[in-house]
Amino acid sequence: MTEEDPFSKEALDKEASEFQKLSIERGDWVTESDIYKIIKNAPYGSGKFIREEFNFTNHFKRGKSYYYNKKDLMALGRELKQRNVDLKRYMEYKADSAKFDKLLTDAKSNNKGKRKGKSFILTDEVNNISTSPPPAPQLEIIKADIKRLKEEFFENNFSNYVDIYHENHAMMKFEYYFDKYLDSTVKRKCRKWCDDFNYANHSMALITTKREKFIPVKDEDMIQL
Repeated sequence: MTEEDPFSKEALDKEASEFQKLSIERGDWVTESDIYKIIKNAPYGSGKFIREEFNFTNHFKRGKSYYYNKKDLMALGRELKQRNVDLKRYMEYKADSAKFDKLLTDAKSNNKGKRKGKSFILTDEVNNISTSPPPAPQLEIIKADIKRLKEEFFENNFSNYVDIYHENHAMMKFEYYFDKYLDSTVKRKCRKWCDDFNYANHSMALITTKREKFIPVKDEDMIQL
């Protein structure tokens, strides 16, 4: 029976595995399901999100589970707090922005219902039927629409139900245990307002490459601040 080489790959891998195990037992590493204990309001799936969105690299995978360095998670949590970022809400914001962009892309390319392969027949009549893009609306019309939406925001106290992020993207506020009790008319108006505001802002960006900034505070309140 030969003595195992202490510097062989197998021996080093075994030692590294044992070290990881001891570190986990000491609490130096945190599992995916325990991230919420370190970062406030961290929801399910936040581990994958911080790896991809924040390039969080101090982690390892053991079996099917990911483990995250506790000290670095605490540092991330502190910096998010300094930036006034709620991780759960930020994840919702990124998902909502991506969803809205996808809706616009789908509408533009008209890919809905598209099937694979040539499951269709084109007759000779289907030929030389095309069009060109319509003229862009006047910028003043879009600005007037956004101005109207801003006034509507304050008139209806939408600040109670709507968040504005980066001064140009609207999202409904959401609390699971309150949602079913929210008046359906109010909910419908708020969702329509968010869609209209994001639509108008996107239209402006297509013309000017810039979006209209909206700080949801009345001018007279801004002066007091």
